[in-house]
Amino acid sequence: MSVIIILVLIGVVVAGGFLVAFIWAVKSGQYDDIQSPAVRILYDNKEFSENVTESTTEEDKIDNN
Repeated sequence: MSVIIILVLIGVVVAGGFLVAFIWAVKSGQYDDIQSPAVRILYDNKEFSENVTESTTEEDKIDNN
């Protein structure tokens, strides 16, 4: 019977730890913006596309030589 009490206490401590971690994550802003990361790939980032174009043209020049 004492083992069941110990297991229940350990379970409550673990659940409390997860609750504290969840509250800490919410307060630190982990769940503030859930829409932007999903659609970030759809935005046209000119600097990124220029870097990709430059690197591919340099690689093409090396491959052609």
